[in-house]
This record gives sequence, C-alpha cells and structure tokens, in this order.
Amino acid sequence: MAKALVVGSLALDSIETPHGTVHQALGGSCSYAATAASYFTDVSIVGVVGDDFPPDAVENFRKRGIDLSGMQVIKGGKTFHWSGYYTRDMNQAVTNTTELNVFADFKPVLSEAQRNMPFVFLANIHPALQLDVLNQVRNPKMVAIDTMNFWIEGYKQQLTDVIRRCDILLVNEGESRQYCEKVNLIECGRELLQLGPKTVVLKKGEHGALLFQKDRIVYFPAYPLDHLKDPTGAGDTFAGAMVGYLAHLGEVTDDNLVRAVHVGSCMASFVVEEFSLKRLLSIKPGELKARTDRLRSMVNLPALDEKSLVDVKG
Repeated sequence: MAKALVVGSLALDSIETPHGTVHQALGGSCSYAATAASYFTDVSIVGVVGDDFPPDAVENFRKRGIDLSGMQVIKGGKTFHWSGYYTRDMNQAVTNTTELNVFADFKPVLSEAQRNMPFVFLANIHPALQLDVLNQVRNPKMVAIDTMNFWIEGYKQQLTDVIRRCDILLVNEGESRQYCEKVNLIECGRELLQLGPKTVVLKKGEHGALLFQKDRIVYFPAYPLDHLKDPTGAGDTFAGAMVGYLAHLGEVTDDNLVRAVHVGSCMASFVVEEFSLKRLLSIKPGELKARTDRLRSMVNLPALDEKSLVDVKG
C-alpha cells in the first residue's frame, strides 16, 4: 500500500521563459509533488483531468509507480490549463490566463486505502478542498499543506482553518508576508507557528529555505546552479520530495525534518533545469546523492577560534 497521499492539481501549462517556450506541457502541483515523492516512497494521487490529458503523461506517472486510481478523468472535459511567463530574473511568474476547466468542479473523493495513508500532502488547491480531504483521512502520522497568494487574499479564514489542522505548513516568503501582514520573515514564521503547525517551512527560492519550530530556526541554502530554464514547479517538487523522504524514513523527528528539507532543496534543483517535468523524470541513480553530498560539504564550516571571539574588542 502507498505511504504518501498527494492531492492537488493536474494541469497542462504553456510557459515562456528567457530560455524558451512550451505549450500544453505537463504541470500542476500534484504532478510535480507526486513525481518527486515517488523517488522515495509509494505514492497515490487524487486529482482530476479531462480526456485531453496526454497518454504519455499518464505513462510517465505509471513508470514512477504512482497509483492513479484517484485520478478522475472527465469525458469531454478539458484539463486545467495555466499560461504564463517569467521575466529575466525568473523569480516570479506572470499569469496570462488561468482556465480551470474540469478543475472548477473538482471534489476529492478518497478511497478506503487512501483514507488510511500515513503521510498526506495537500498541495496548492482551494482551502475548502483541503479541508474536505482532512475530514476524510484517518489519523495520519503527518499532514503537510501548501498554498498560494490567491487563497490568502480571498479565502484567508478557510485557509487558517486548514493551517490549524496541519503538522507542516509550506509557504514562500511573499505568501508569508501577505498572510501575516509583516515584512520580517522571522516574525512571519513565528506567527504562523502560533496557528498550530509543529513546523513551518518558509521557501525562499534561489536563497534556500527557513525551517521554524517552537525552539529553533534552521536555515538551508539552495543548491547552486549555473543555468536554469524554468522555475515552474520548483516549490511543489521541494514539498513532494520532503514529504516522500519523511514517508521513507517513517517518522517525523527533528533530525528527519532537517534531512527532508535538505533533500527537497536538492530535488528542486533538478526540475528547474528543464521545462515541465522533463528533468525530474530523468534523474539517474547517484545524481541526487551527489548533489546532497555537495550541498552538505558546502556548508561544513570550520570551528571558530573561541578565544578570538571572547577577546574581540568593542
């Protein structure tokens, strides 16, 4: 039986970056997160597509061993489509069009097996749908959620209800500032913790991530890259890898959370190297370990001369 349940959007994206353009390419939060998680554990997804969803996308999921029994296919319907572009620094996507299509009427229905899965990731979807899933699952070991600025702006109370019931909240820096109405990210992280999650992971894109817990803050650098083509799905990949790795380890301890965020950062470095899921689907044995080892070695700071610190003059 699968250990990790991923609920989110399955989409076809049209994207333009300074490095090229793709049309109707596989996308959606569920696609990225489930694929990343599948490198570490058995994954089951819940989502909806139209009958225009490409067969090769389905085949790619199956090759990764992802359980598709919860993927609804609406005959005569069109799959959720997002179109957008990135400017030169590629830190922020600009939306051209969002066509919800079959996703507009999506109602997640979990099977008996999915209700009992121990690790649950609720990707970026309407908070009402996230609450619906939370009401269906039974005593999971861990629930992680992601969100976006649109839900914060229009559905903040429902989102707050979801946050109160999750174990791990993932947000990017802009979303944290928007929700908390504060500029300082440390203040934001601590305020979000007060809502109920045991852990808040604040994603900072190319500048890494911050992990907040009651008694600690841990900073993680991003894996450095010489070139990137498309940042779409990086946050979902990060989150999916993190959840999948925790499911692989089997327990959500403080040390395991540090390990999982480290792995998530390195997995996200793959997806941005190509458009859509092309690079994420082609990770070769040993590539991920090489990146995790390299990133770990880059932050292995030598011990300081404690005497010089004591004697420093003001």
